This record gives sequence, structure tokens and C-alpha cells, in this order.
Amino acid sequence: MDYGASSYRRFLDGDDNGIVEVIRDYKDGLILFLNRYVNNIHTAEELAEETFFRLVTKKPCFTARYSFKTWLYTIGRNTALNHLKHARKTVDLDDEAWQQLRSEEEDLERSHIREEQRIQVHRALARIPAQYGSVLYLKFFEDLTNEQIGAVLHKSKRQVENLLYQGKKALKAQLEQEGFYYEDVSADG
Repeated sequence: MDYGASSYRRFLDGDDNGIVEVIRDYKDGLILFLNRYVNNIHTAEELAEETFFRLVTKKPCFTARYSFKTWLYTIGRNTALNHLKHARKTVDLDDEAWQQLRSEEEDLERSHIREEQRIQVHRALARIPAQYGSVLYLKFFEDLTNEQIGAVLHKSKRQVENLLYQGKKALKAQLEQEGFYYEDVSADG
């Protein structure tokens, strides 16, 4: 369960303690994340405050497409980018340096989203039958071939292929039940 999401929903329903919990649980991580953009811890603290201020005043709608943390960090990232855009007017960055910074930021965001997806998949793997979870873990997180998986699990290549197929279906169903979609999981591939 995503406790940040439930706390935020409580806040939207009128319980001010919900936003207090969100700030308590996510403030430090958000500050450290934002510091990677601005390279100044004091500015990062101000940007985190601005991010939480946006939650309180604008009350944006949270959808469970990603985890609450990913959603919150995306808002924080946008806040940091706006800050950098305005700061760019006073700091003379040439276009090439700005493009490089933008590219690094996009890479960081993609990496963060992939990590959040991996966490969700790990959680879902724990909720499907163990035989499926084991074969999927070895395939996708340890990058073993079907033959190597067969050797580890004492299964034939055909059994491994069947377990992978059934496991992907079970994992996809579990992820969809939790409101997530992970593009590397399909019963076809």
C-alpha cells in the first residue's frame, strides 16, 4: 500500500494531518533529490517547501499510474526546472550546456521511474505463486537464460518456458490489480 497516497487522499478529504504525514515522510528524500538539480541544499529546501505548498494550495489530483513518491518527485522536479529556467536568465548558460543539463535531468527522471517500477514489480512478485516469482526474478532481474534458469530450478527448458509464460500472465494480472502497468511484462514476449 502506498501510504503517501492514502495520507494525501485524507488531506484532500479535509484531514490536515494527512499533509503533515506526507511532508514528514517525503521531505528529506525530496530535498536530496532536488539538490541534485540545483546543487545547493538551501535552495533544494526552498524548492521542497514550494512543492508542498503547491500540494496544499492547488491540490492536484493524484492518479495511481505511478507510485505517490514518483508523482510527488515529478512535481518537485518541475518546480526545480522552473527555478532553473528563471535562474538561467541570471546565469549565462550557453544552449549546449543547457541542453546537456536538460538531457541529464531527463535521464535521471527515467532512471527514477524505472526504479519505482522495479520496486512495484518486486512487491507484485511476492504476491504471485512462488514458482512463478522465482522464474521471473531469475529471468528479468538476474538476466539468466532459460537454460540457466532450468539448471537453477532443476526444470527442463520447456518447463521454464511454460513457467515464464504463466508467470508473466500472473504478474501482469497482479500489477493491473494494483493499478500499475509495467511495459516489460507481457504474456506474449
